[in-house]
Amino acid sequence: MLNYSLQDAYGGDGIEHGGSSDLQGYEEIDCNINGEYSIGCRKEGGEIYMPFSFLHKYFEVYGKLATYDGYERFEWSHSYSKVYYPKGKYDPRGIFMYFENYNVEVRDRVKCVSATEGVPVSTQWESQGYYYPTQIAQFGLSHYSKNLTEPEPRRTLLEDAERDLLAHWVVPNGATLSRVLDSHTGSHVVEFSSPDSVTSGISLKLDHVLDFMLSLTFKLAVNSSFTVVLQSREKRDQIFQLHYTCSDLLISAQDQHVYHGIGRCGQTQPWRRLTRDLIVDLHKGLAYQNKLKRKLSRSKLKVTGLTFHGSGHLDNLTLSTSEHLSQFYDAAQWLVHHQDSSTGGWPNPVRRRVAPGMADLEPGWYSAMGQGHALSVLARAYHHSGGDNSYLHSALAGLRPFDVASSAGGVLASFLGRIPWYEEYPTEPASFVLNGFIYALLGLYDLSTVAPAASHKAAQLFRQGMVSLKQLLLLYDTGSGTTYDLRHFMLGTAPNLARWDYHATHVNQLLLLATIDHDPLLTATAERWIGYMSGKRAAHN
Repeated sequence: MLNYSLQDAYGGDGIEHGGSSDLQGYEEIDCNINGEYSIGCRKEGGEIYMPFSFLHKYFEVYGKLATYDGYERFEWSHSYSKVYYPKGKYDPRGIFMYFENYNVEVRDRVKCVSATEGVPVSTQWESQGYYYPTQIAQFGLSHYSKNLTEPEPRRTLLEDAERDLLAHWVVPNGATLSRVLDSHTGSHVVEFSSPDSVTSGISLKLDHVLDFMLSLTFKLAVNSSFTVVLQSREKRDQIFQLHYTCSDLLISAQDQHVYHGIGRCGQTQPWRRLTRDLIVDLHKGLAYQNKLKRKLSRSKLKVTGLTFHGSGHLDNLTLSTSEHLSQFYDAAQWLVHHQDSSTGGWPNPVRRRVAPGMADLEPGWYSAMGQGHALSVLARAYHHSGGDNSYLHSALAGLRPFDVASSAGGVLASFLGRIPWYEEYPTEPASFVLNGFIYALLGLYDLSTVAPAASHKAAQLFRQGMVSLKQLLLLYDTGSGTTYDLRHFMLGTAPNLARWDYHATHVNQLLLLATIDHDPLLTATAERWIGYMSGKRAAHN
């Protein structure tokens, strides 16, 4: 219940004309809502108390009971999102916004992390799963940022083939294992063979807790595989097996067995580096079977075994607490290898319906937000790698869609025919999504800052975009929140109000831009929008 004062209703003296307000205790009373329906309320003296469950739905406000120092209290909040104040000027070589808090791969809309590509597979608009460039770039940016904000990972080297006593492999009869010198790498590697007749495979018994990032370098023969065994620390009979097979399988699962394809194998294939989060792989396998009622805690599991079947070579077998840089570079490499060389874009392979009245986006469309996020990843990869030009060339090519009209397959729209805008969704008519536009600006700024001599075009596109942002920014202000886009203007419909998480994103983006561009409009607008998050509203006439 929350109270509504009769003093407020009747003005000043708290007296309800025609009846007494001096009542003792409380009584049940119906509250008639706008003459449309009634709910149960309580009357106590001069106050009316309404159920918070009603207020939550009616006004979209939030609250919870909390106990501090033995006292229970009710905490009310107008929004559920957080504002992140920048600690200094935004640095394109550093963390990306507040993405160190992102955990892209655990999202429900991620089917799995591909064991062939090392990047998430999305089900956001297609249940079978597809590679979504925006999500892949966010995956990369989150791990780059985590690498800068988290402690150094704890690593346990299980096998590097240089020390004979490092790993105690169990080699059954009929199988072989030896440490040999690889002519290509110049270092020792493990060579193994475990034919089909050896059902148990070559195995390594383990007892590791909290270290669930598996990394190894390998070359496997056709039809080879390896299996990781996880066991519950509380229920010893609860055992899960993660199978990594030489196949193009995305993910499959049956009971306690989860299968991930690592791609086609063969001894003529080059050496590959694989990094897997074993807990994420397990969770995705259980979710695949709709068996994940609640996620298994990392602290309640342990790695108890590793088995190789078939034949091949392996090196640098490691368990660690995290491998953020490896995951970042998986995303950066995916962007380099899956860019359309003729357009510079990263295509979205699914149909997207944005709003009634707007034409559907056909598979292959480009997103300014996706392009911008990709630039942010590639700029950081170029910087961190010490100047690997493959990342720079890919980033520079990624600028091309910003100069191509949405109607011609690019991401450039125009507001009233004169204000350029980079479209997250290049719809017809244009939609003018705000957060996606600003993410595009950040990508352009990142590239122009990290490689200024090579990216004059990125700097020009950024400056052009900032002018547009300042011209249109206040069109998104509703006086109590923000709109997600400008469809109400383009289609003549009701505005598409931004949820509080998107509203907070708008605020956080403006606060970040204000560290780059000191125009008071950015800071003043951000502060006003922060006020909306605590219930403030623009003044009325």
